[in-house]
Amino acid sequence: MSGDQVIHGACLCGAIRFEIPATRFCAHCHCSMCRRAHMAPLVTWSGVPDGQLKITAGEALLTHYASSAEATRSFCSICGSQLFYASTRWPGVTSIATPSLCEGPDTLPTAHVFYSDRVEWLACADDLKKCGGPSGVEPL
Repeated sequence: MSGDQVIHGACLCGAIRFEIPATRFCAHCHCSMCRRAHMAPLVTWSGVPDGQLKITAGEALLTHYASSAEATRSFCSICGSQLFYASTRWPGVTSIATPSLCEGPDTLPTAHVFYSDRVEWLACADDLKKCGGPSGVEPL
C-alpha cells in the first residue's frame, strides 16, 4: 500500500466511519480487559500515530469509556462496536480494532501480547512472537 492510500473503517451499523493511513503495527491482545470489552478470546489491534485517525462520519455517536486510569476505549453508541483504544502506557499511538477496517489491515499481526493472560481454551498454534508478563510485551 503506497503512502497516499487511505484505509477505511466503520462500526457494525455504519454510522461511524473513519480513515487512517498505513498502520504502524498489528498484534493480537489477550488481556482480560480487551477480552471483556469485545466479548472475545482475543482482540486484534492495528495502530497509527496519534492525530492520523480521521473520523469521516458519526463522530457525535462515538462514546468514550475510561476502562482504567490510563486507558480509554471508544465505541459506537448505536451498535456498540468497539473501535478505538488509547493508553498512557503507549503514548502517541491510537489503536484501531482491526476487524473494523473495511479493506483489512495493511500490516498483518506480528505478535501476541499479554499472551500469559490468554484463555486456556483457545489454541494459538501460529509462529507469531508470544509476549506477556506485567507489561504484556515481555518476551516469553
